[in-house]
Amino acid sequence: MTDASRTPTPVDTIADAWVDTLAELAPTLATYIGRNEHNDRFGDYSPQGADRMAEAARRTLTALEAADPVDEIDRVTQEDLSRELRLDLAVHEAGWHLRDVNVIASPAQDIRAVFDLMPTDTSDDWKVISTRLSTLPDAVDGYIATLREGISRGVVPARRQVTEVATQIGRYTADTGFFAEFAGGAAPSEGQLPASLARELSDNTNAARVAYDRLAGFLQSELAPAAGQEDAVGRENYALQSQRFLGAVIDLDETYEWGVEELARMVAEQESIADEIKAGASVEEAVAFLESDPARRLHGTEALQEWMQRTSDRAIEELGRTHFDIPEPIRRLECMIAPTQEGGIYYTGPTDDFSRPGRMWWSVPEGVTEFDAWRELTTVYHEGVPGHHLQIAQAVYNRGELNSWRRLLAGTSGHAEGWALYAERLMEQLGFLDDPADRLGMLDGQRMRAARVVLDIGVHLKKPRPDGQGTWDADYALEFMRRNVNMSDEFVRFEVNRYLGWPGQAPSYKVGQRIWEQARDDYAAAKGDAFSIKEFHKKALDIGGVGLDTLRTALERAV
Repeated sequence: MTDASRTPTPVDTIADAWVDTLAELAPTLATYIGRNEHNDRFGDYSPQGADRMAEAARRTLTALEAADPVDEIDRVTQEDLSRELRLDLAVHEAGWHLRDVNVIASPAQDIRAVFDLMPTDTSDDWKVISTRLSTLPDAVDGYIATLREGISRGVVPARRQVTEVATQIGRYTADTGFFAEFAGGAAPSEGQLPASLARELSDNTNAARVAYDRLAGFLQSELAPAAGQEDAVGRENYALQSQRFLGAVIDLDETYEWGVEELARMVAEQESIADEIKAGASVEEAVAFLESDPARRLHGTEALQEWMQRTSDRAIEELGRTHFDIPEPIRRLECMIAPTQEGGIYYTGPTDDFSRPGRMWWSVPEGVTEFDAWRELTTVYHEGVPGHHLQIAQAVYNRGELNSWRRLLAGTSGHAEGWALYAERLMEQLGFLDDPADRLGMLDGQRMRAARVVLDIGVHLKKPRPDGQGTWDADYALEFMRRNVNMSDEFVRFEVNRYLGWPGQAPSYKVGQRIWEQARDDYAAAKGDAFSIKEFHKKALDIGGVGLDTLRTALERAV
């Protein structure tokens, strides 16, 4: 519900009702946003469950399009939620759910990952966890049924994703894997679990492991033989996914060419800074020089977590004094080491009442024990303040104007990740990256994001390779990425597999940054001498998370 300072409108009511519907049909999403009333179950991952979700989206879209907006807040809600619902329906009609297997963000991971966000303080919390675990086998079986329907219709994922996910599941279900350690670590604040609950939790955890092993068996024995040989999803599917992650329609061919040029600019900038670090050094030599400096290296995940927290706390304190108005609830950001070893770094927003704060998570790959602080400083700003945490938590905090959908669910990767890259450059401009090593680290990330634009569009649209030797494929993508990042090979392999299985997501960062910068420049041109960058940032962030096309039109109306 919206705060009493704004009377909910018919558009707000429709948007809030859509959040309620999503919470009921997708309980893992409800947990993610802090709606705990459905924490004891999963949604329906079967084909029938996907059809019910699509029908609910159609009903909501019909109601929304018939509503009359009463103000600018309504206009933004109506434009953006309508855009999202239409796109959801297009993706459903394309049968994407029938082939939804990838190494980072498919039901295979989501079903497990929800337990990372569930309360574990009391025995009652563990009772809810145990009940949800008891329903996990049905969720997995529904997912298998959906993928089996995909096989029958010839709508299948790439074999690479199938085999990689089966390997991931092996780590979940091992005797030292997630489920065993999760249940074994049950320690409520009041002491030990009651014996009956401990037995129930153990039984349900074992059943969950068996269900995941069943999923792995299905992937290996049924889906892998039927899966596609090619990693490319093709132009039609890619255009839908690109629009889904950006909330904007772009010219894919022009964006590819821009990506090639942007990558060249990042390389030139890195080469200039490498010379500052060590006279005459190449980028690779400058990186080697920095990596040989023990003062710049963190040893172990505990040291990494403590450094992340110190860095984040300092940024919040200093920016809160000088450049941003940061409300007290937003000043709490927890830096966490994720309980998995998949290689991702990500942010989860606070609950609506801030009882669970925003969190920055680092899923450290197996075998990685050392970290370069100069390389990762900009990551903390990207995930924290002024990046994701400021952006997302501010929308949650803004109860007085934004309905629950606008605060908790609206937005796209392009809006969020584009802002985070924009924030990285902002921190450079504000003097937080004055050390050339830290700027090199920032550019290392920016170069990676530019390379991903080229790689992602190149692979999935099967474009000619930049070297003129045939068309893009997975092997060339791995070689290309190795040339453009300075990271462990385990991380690079995971990243490339992620791009191959999650089309359109990786480019949304750099393309989103481009659109954010274009929106700022357009706003500045319209404002003329009255332009204030601080006022622009406040105006843009007060809109909350939206698709980037919606952001542009909302800012145009705000001039």
